[in-house]
Amino acid sequence: MASYNPNDPALQADPFAAYQWLRDEQPLYRNDKLGFWAISRHADVATAWRDNATFSSDHGPALEQWGPDAAQTMGFVALDPPLHTLRRRQISQGFTPSRVRRLEPRIRELTRAYLHPLLEHGSFDFVDFATAIPVDVISELIGVPPQDRSLLRRLSQQIMTRDDLDGHLTSAVKEANAELAGYYASLLTERRRHPHEDLITSLLHADVDGERLADRDVIATLMLLGVAGNETTTKLISTAWRCAWQHPDQRERVWSGDIDAGAWVEETLRYEGPSQYTARRLTRPVELHGITVPADACILLVIAAANRDERAFPDAGRYDMTRDTSRTLAFGLGQHFCLGASLARLEATIVLQELMKTVEADYDVDVASASWAASPNVRGHAHLPTMVKRRRTT
Repeated sequence: MASYNPNDPALQADPFAAYQWLRDEQPLYRNDKLGFWAISRHADVATAWRDNATFSSDHGPALEQWGPDAAQTMGFVALDPPLHTLRRRQISQGFTPSRVRRLEPRIRELTRAYLHPLLEHGSFDFVDFATAIPVDVISELIGVPPQDRSLLRRLSQQIMTRDDLDGHLTSAVKEANAELAGYYASLLTERRRHPHEDLITSLLHADVDGERLADRDVIATLMLLGVAGNETTTKLISTAWRCAWQHPDQRERVWSGDIDAGAWVEETLRYEGPSQYTARRLTRPVELHGITVPADACILLVIAAANRDERAFPDAGRYDMTRDTSRTLAFGLGQHFCLGASLARLEATIVLQELMKTVEADYDVDVASASWAASPNVRGHAHLPTMVKRRRTT
């Protein structure tokens, strides 16, 4: 291993040898061609995530959109306190824990509605199934009408796709971003005329100390939730399904009830979570592993590598649903802990619970025909053919 380029398709298919090389041989890595540094050990990543004053988010979390204007398209995740704190408080008024909890029966209903017709065939693309549910859930939360949800799915997938080893945004990605922003702008206009019980209406009226969100902030938030929230959850569910198939001892235990679906989700987040890295800008020179990294440098916090660090997780390369996953960094730490973590966990847990109720444990996955999404930061399958049998009732 001589280099680390998160845009390399081969790395997207299997990054873990590279991640071990980074942790063991290059705990502070420099990519001169793409102009970034990277840290990969759990302790380093956790420390950086907690130190917002030194590791700034003001250029955004994505390498390909790195720059001082990142907040225009990525919203509050590309801000530092105190503005980040204000925006998060405003958005949290609409994205409340009680609103997320109220979605549970609807998530179950949607899962059953999408799953039951597939059982008649016995074989299907698991990614298609896993995509439909988060798209509908986030759409209902936001307020996207049913007839527009296929548009949201298409644009989300297009926005997340990267075909360039240098990580440049293609014209197709830029066009999809513009189209989705325009669509949400039209929804804002509609909600001002006709308010609904949805997140768009809540965000339009969110008020913290007399401060309200500008339209551009609402649109950026909706794009973040509608794209990142949808794609990461889809990939989490699909990866959990494949990982359990690859580890039959774990699969049998979770199907028997010895392990619950929540533990299945948590170990998948640690072992092969969708989020690969987050970018930060150094506000001052920092010495790491004997090397001084200059101020204003772009440094990647390689989350997925840190979650496989033996220094934090004994036998970290083993998929074990019974392990203590409390130190996982899958959703971040501190002030930038993922606002949608509870929803992602809820969706994934319910989908897996419904699958266990409905299909036999001896399902199959055609890994030879599976493919990976061309996305450097949200890793997961584009296609995952699976074969299932309806569970026998006793």
